[in-house]
Amino acid sequence: MSALPMYVWAMVLAGLIGTTATICVMLRRGALAAGLGSGSASRVAGAFAIIWGAWVLASILLGDADVYRFEPTRLVPLLPVALTGALAVALLLTRIPVVSRILTQPDALWWLTVPQIFRVEGVTFLVAMALGQLPAVFALPAGLGDIAIGVEAVFVARNLRRGAVGRSVVWFNILGLIDLVVALGLGFVAAPAAVRLLRVSRPPKRSRCFRLP
Repeated sequence: MSALPMYVWAMVLAGLIGTTATICVMLRRGALAAGLGSGSASRVAGAFAIIWGAWVLASILLGDADVYRFEPTRLVPLLPVALTGALAVALLLTRIPVVSRILTQPDALWWLTVPQIFRVEGVTFLVAMALGQLPAVFALPAGLGDIAIGVEAVFVARNLRRGAVGRSVVWFNILGLIDLVVALGLGFVAAPAAVRLLRVSRPPKRSRCFRLP
């Protein structure tokens, strides 16, 4: 994956910054709606940005040190462990009184849905597949699933903003979780680790004359 062109990494960075900034804005709005002062609302958003940024930076450093690399001799791949741990920490943070107070506000569903729009960044999986860096068995379900959820988030967020809470919201969340589970599951079973249930080969790399700059 390190051989990917700079424009692919720029897409990833844009999605990361966009998601982080949107969540910070939504948290601040939620804190204000919960009756917190402007200073407290800003501190809540800032705390999230610091925690999220520290996790991303740590992941980048660990990835650069090949800690996340799947090895045939490694029984338990560390990447799924890190992702599962991050989700567990996120759930624990919702138990903090201030965060719990924000999430109980009437517009909480809308605040949580808007950042999902940036899941259209899943197109980078398809680009990496086209460049011969990811197998189609992983890139297609993960990429197309993320794109579909990101596009649907636009309409779901609009309906929630208008006060329309129906089955579409429930199905949106169910399908979003399924997309996440499928992507992580395929990444685990197809990776070259000690426990490898699915053996795949990368698509052939594109020739230089057709590669984008």
